[in-house]
Amino acid sequence: MSIERGNITVSTEDMLPIIKKWLYSDSDIFIRELVSNGCDAINKLQRLVSIGEANVEDDEKYYVKVIVDKDGGTLKFIDNGIGMTGDEVKKYINQVAFSGAKDFMEKYQDKVDSEGEIIGHFGLGFYSAFMVSDVVQIDTLSYREGAEAVRWKCDGGVEYTMEPSDRTMRGTTVTLFISEDSEEYLNYYRVREVLEKYCAFLPIEIYLEDANAKEDENEFIDDGPINDTNPLWLKRPSECTDEEYKEFYRAVFHDFEDPLFWIHLNVDYPFNLKGILYFPRLKNQFDTLEGQVKLYCNQVFVADNIKEVIPEFLLLLKGAIDCPDLPLNVSRSFLQNDPYVRKISSHITKKVADKLISLYNDERDNYNKYWDDINPFIKYGCMQDYSFYDQVKDVLIYKTIDDKYITLEEYLEANKDRHENKVYYVTDKNQQAQYINLFREQDLEAVVLDSPIDNAFIQFLENYSTDVKFYRIDSDIADSVKADEKGLDRTERKVLQTIFKRALDGEDVNVKVESLRANSVPAIMILAEESRRMKDFSRQFGIDFGPMPEGNEQTLIINDNNELMKLLPGLNQNEEYREDVELICNQVYDLAMLGHEQLEPEAMTEFIKRSNEILLRFAKLGKA
Repeated sequence: MSIERGNITVSTEDMLPIIKKWLYSDSDIFIRELVSNGCDAINKLQRLVSIGEANVEDDEKYYVKVIVDKDGGTLKFIDNGIGMTGDEVKKYINQVAFSGAKDFMEKYQDKVDSEGEIIGHFGLGFYSAFMVSDVVQIDTLSYREGAEAVRWKCDGGVEYTMEPSDRTMRGTTVTLFISEDSEEYLNYYRVREVLEKYCAFLPIEIYLEDANAKEDENEFIDDGPINDTNPLWLKRPSECTDEEYKEFYRAVFHDFEDPLFWIHLNVDYPFNLKGILYFPRLKNQFDTLEGQVKLYCNQVFVADNIKEVIPEFLLLLKGAIDCPDLPLNVSRSFLQNDPYVRKISSHITKKVADKLISLYNDERDNYNKYWDDINPFIKYGCMQDYSFYDQVKDVLIYKTIDDKYITLEEYLEANKDRHENKVYYVTDKNQQAQYINLFREQDLEAVVLDSPIDNAFIQFLENYSTDVKFYRIDSDIADSVKADEKGLDRTERKVLQTIFKRALDGEDVNVKVESLRANSVPAIMILAEESRRMKDFSRQFGIDFGPMPEGNEQTLIINDNNELMKLLPGLNQNEEYREDVELICNQVYDLAMLGHEQLEPEAMTEFIKRSNEILLRFAKLGKA
């Protein structure tokens, strides 16, 4: 065979320069494409062997090998698959618009089973090589008896050369002469990183070598393949042990904390879907932002967190999902509009709901233990997908201030005689300890809603079920904590209210006098639920709601059953103690604020200064 020169036939003029620059957004994708092509070449050969169309040695070891040669400036991809003849090179390489897989499937479609979907040995994916190369060279030898090895070479334009090759083994070697601006791919560890990202679970063994390590490129390295050819998701759930699930989780996500539990997806009909979703253990509330669900196509990594395939709320989890029926390279708009993809997404959602219901019914103690970690995922899912909420609404549970776990229905039923269709909750057990003590003294229940997502979640629940309303424990004075008898008469209560208004002049606060059962508490601060939520939303999302509605300011509730508060009207009648009364009022106000929220720095400084002054006055009084 003499040297042949010619032009590549493309369906659009000057396609290669466009492909080189714009085919993929991530330049490292070429490694995935070329390794996948090698695997596909081997798959084709295996298929032909299985139907008697090709012969190989009984102990044939199939492989794809990647060789990094920094000194030579090349990166090689070698496979011992089907190979190509000169005519096939002309067809599959020079005519970009053709696909080797299409021709192959048409010829052998009556002999291929339902899992025989094979992407082209050389389709557009091959041309991703030009994204990082000045020159690309192919050396290939077909499996066909009597075939001659061929070398094809192109510098990224539309011209190529073909000539005999010195390759003696069946298969293909693609050699990339790496361009100056892509020399990162001549670094052994960078290439390994990319291979582990895209090819960690390919069904053919993948080897990586440094060109200086071996003299013979066909000699195998001692370390073994870099990939797991039989990932755990391909096995039946009944064949997997708990330890295998945990090992797989640790290996893939580099997380040494064991997951809480997992869901093994294994569907053959009406679509092909396999995978494992893990509910991770949270180190803090903001770990929910770090989910990672990896999408694979026939064990080839496609991308992380494809929300068109995987329900958005499940992207907060960690896992691997393999959808062999999805195209390897497909547009987001296609995924958004494809009914098949929507069915996959709905099925995944249903499997998660089924798992949660199963845990609730069969492993309630474990479900309770998991709740603190998993509730942000579930709540987010309910708000994102009403159908998911409808499936799991009966297994949503709430942790109480006494560390019990109950459903909303159970809470409402237990408290219907004391506050019907009202749910009291706390967001910070330490900050709101004073209010919690008031509730406990009256044997009242409140639930703990301390996740960043809870503010939005309770709004969702109220919109979904208009009968139930949520009130933070410091937003209202429950009738049950009020005393039956008043501590002061009407006139004294009016005086007490006036005293505080005068002392707190300039503070944006209402003052009311109530009789509380707990006489140890001088005062508490409340803020209307609507106002507090608006403040929280404003702080959390940076939204300016403008001035608060009239009547929604903070309200200081003075407890006239408290002994100190009972003394103030009498002390106020003596001019000598007026300054002391004002000092007490301001101190009581700050104490109430501390039980409600953190003081601003200036207010905290004043509170400490005032506390020291009160102690000093007390000491002088004792000395006298």
